[in-house]
Amino acid sequence: MRKKNPEIVLKNHLKIYVLLKDKIIFEMELEKQNIEYYCDIEKQPNLEKGIRYFILDEDRYKIDGIFTQHGIIASTETIEVSDYRDGKKIMSIYLKFLAIALVIMIVIIVVERLQNFIQIATK
Repeated sequence: MRKKNPEIVLKNHLKIYVLLKDKIIFEMELEKQNIEYYCDIEKQPNLEKGIRYFILDEDRYKIDGIFTQHGIIASTETIEVSDYRDGKKIMSIYLKFLAIALVIMIVIIVVERLQNFIQIATK
């Protein structure tokens, strides 16, 4: 199996973008299932969209199985997809921070009211 097989670009192929975090798992599965591919990571100036892979059109169903089985989020040039799970994690952290700040504010308000109540009661 040759990873760098630029001949795929000349055949009927599809371009798939895989996020950098899924690169190792994706390439391991490609090797395991003996799927020929070409990755031109050196020629990509921006990896934010994902790493571009050229895969033979005939291997499309195998690729779909890899994505489904391993939960890999991939996109094409026309349909960009981001991993919603990353946004979900950030939102979870944000909500926890917000809840902690809210609890601290409530504790401060309760303590101030208790101090005022104690001052009035002692007069």
